[in-house]
Amino acid sequence: MSIKVPEIPEEIIKTLKSRKKHMCVKKDGTNSIPSCNEVSVPGMVTQRSCVYGGARVVLMPITDAIHLVHGPLGCASCTWDIRGTRSSGSELYRNGFSTDLQEKDIVFGGEKKLLETIIELNQIFEPAAIFVYATCVVGLIGDDLKSVCSEAGKITGSRVIPVQSEGFRSVNKSLGHQLACDALLEYLIGTEPPQNKGNVKRNEVKDHQDIDHSLNILGEFNVAGDFWAIKPLLKNIGVSIQAVVTGDSTVEEIAQANLAKLNLVQCQKSSRYLADAMEELYNIPQIRVNFFGVEETSTSLRAIAKFFKDPQMIETVEKIIKSETECVEESITPYHQHLSGKTVAVYVGGNKAWSLIRAFEELGMKVLLTGTQNGLPEDYQRIKETVRDGTLVVDDANAMELARLLDKYKPDLLVSGAKEKYLSLKMGVAFCDFNHDRISAFAGFKGFLNFAREVDRAVSSPVWNLSPKIKAPTKTDIFTARSIEKKPKEEVTEIVQGSE
Repeated sequence: MSIKVPEIPEEIIKTLKSRKKHMCVKKDGTNSIPSCNEVSVPGMVTQRSCVYGGARVVLMPITDAIHLVHGPLGCASCTWDIRGTRSSGSELYRNGFSTDLQEKDIVFGGEKKLLETIIELNQIFEPAAIFVYATCVVGLIGDDLKSVCSEAGKITGSRVIPVQSEGFRSVNKSLGHQLACDALLEYLIGTEPPQNKGNVKRNEVKDHQDIDHSLNILGEFNVAGDFWAIKPLLKNIGVSIQAVVTGDSTVEEIAQANLAKLNLVQCQKSSRYLADAMEELYNIPQIRVNFFGVEETSTSLRAIAKFFKDPQMIETVEKIIKSETECVEESITPYHQHLSGKTVAVYVGGNKAWSLIRAFEELGMKVLLTGTQNGLPEDYQRIKETVRDGTLVVDDANAMELARLLDKYKPDLLVSGAKEKYLSLKMGVAFCDFNHDRISAFAGFKGFLNFAREVDRAVSSPVWNLSPKIKAPTKTDIFTARSIEKKPKEEVTEIVQGSE
């Protein structure tokens, strides 16, 4: 599949010339990796999340835990229920909790208030654990989160886990993913239940076959029920799931994650660090998997069977792939006919920026543009290895840049998150949510059918024939007529074009 090599719109480069290095076009023999993981260019109005947000999205799906935000109420409210993850058991994780720090707490400290809050929450809900997240304010006033959590644990007899996730600790929320993994490694994985919680018992795996073929799935958050689509596939090939980190999981399941024989890393961006640490600490090997699309799902199942070196499992995997592929190919034909040749822009999280590429190609679609707000160099290396020559790769694009890119390349579909949804719709570009707010499971073979159906609904809707298709702002639209009138012509030109 050939893609015409696009040109980066001059109006974007001229607006902020220093942003040029954050965009590149994949070509053979070139680096093809944009500058990333840097402080956002002043004036570009980045839409990045913070370190606290990164930690929160990793740990929040643990269903039977309380997630307490130590900080102002706004930090808790803006991240409440942001993961769209589902649970087959406890719904405790869906509640939002905050210490709601006020001005007097900023002056005199919030440690006493935090301790009282933890004790009260434990009495009311009796959670399996309480995760306590530090925010920017807590870091500035110097509250000792670890000592308070340690004291609270002794008083309550429960796991009280500090997460040192002050939002200002990095320009990239990816550090929050690592800090969340640090909390799991230090306070949960491989630990026994608190002694005075005698009703909590570690599960015993009775079947020797299950012990030999047990695994963890890291970086799977059960968004819209994705894990529930993966679980039966793994069960049918003969493996048992020790723990999922962290979708539809419980505290005790994750505490026993060190017993598994293999780690599957679904979201490399959020969980690669955890997999590396568990390989070092517990000698658990890891393999990278991707359950989005028929091709990637098949490759992942084969990789699991190859690892366990079980002839029966290898044979079963091939039978399942053959059966499921035939079913999908029969059902996917009308969607493939509608979508073949259509173009798509993918601007999502680091992992999805490359894991969706093959899924779109299976539908006959061409990916013109991809990128992420919080990508690391290794993320863009994976993107480079996955996309075709001519694909535009963008790091940390703001709303203005994204609008101009959509106006320039006019893709038939934008796949992104809630922040980009209304920008896309106003410009008359079909939109498909692949972030936390979607309601359809896209993982596995049957999930690929849901994915194709959602994409087809978005692209084929007749509403786009009626849409006014608002154009992206031009260079002169950056300034109001009133501000331009007050400045000499030469000064206006300089500001519009920008400088290094």
